[in-house]
Amino acid sequence: MEFSEVMARRHSVRSFAPEPVPDAVLKDLLATAVTAPSWSNTQPYQFAIARGDALESLRTELPRRFDRVAELQRAPMLKKALAWATRGGLPDGDFQPVHQYPSDLQPRRAATGYGLYEMLGIDRKDFKARHEQMAENFRFFGAPVTLFLFVHEGLGVYSVLDAGIFLQSLMLAATDRGLGTCAQGALALWRSPLEKHFTIPERYKLLCGISIGYPSDHRINDFQPEKLGVDALTIPERS
Repeated sequence: MEFSEVMARRHSVRSFAPEPVPDAVLKDLLATAVTAPSWSNTQPYQFAIARGDALESLRTELPRRFDRVAELQRAPMLKKALAWATRGGLPDGDFQPVHQYPSDLQPRRAATGYGLYEMLGIDRKDFKARHEQMAENFRFFGAPVTLFLFVHEGLGVYSVLDAGIFLQSLMLAATDRGLGTCAQGALALWRSPLEKHFTIPERYKLLCGISIGYPSDHRINDFQPEKLGVDALTIPERS
């Protein structure tokens, strides 16, 4: 595809077909993505590739943990305090998840969520259905491959910057090969389940996950929220 077409076609896929991604294709995508630029060519990120038994184990464990957190959010304060004290199943990721979006960003976040639920026919007050849809994040939307991306703590925000460039490169390479992707910040909520399957370097922090596979024909994959244009994102000169 032409580059502009790849950019236009890339979007978050939230339903994958069961068809596996061939090893050679995945290897080629990653070989392309690691050519992305980075700070002084340090490439301050690493990734774990979850497939097969490891992926299926995580696909079972993570939704259970998510259900547990949702249950505790509805629990009395004392039970919440005890749970936090024992860390039983609660998030143990390296970065704190966003609890409240900044007021200037919240409207776009809300519009995206409402648009998605509207497409799926989920009412805003149907908390059970919304929970189930959110839980699909932790089932990787049925994807046959999920990468977990880690950043070196030594370069701080610049590690995250370089990881983002790698991530975009990977998503565009996948789109060009007819695959779909979904970058998922939610997959950074728990680190300990990953440590059962991967030897993670000590100074590398879990940033996010990205699910990869062939898109299914589910209507959810037609959802593409409107992006802000150039004018809206350009900082004007002082007059």
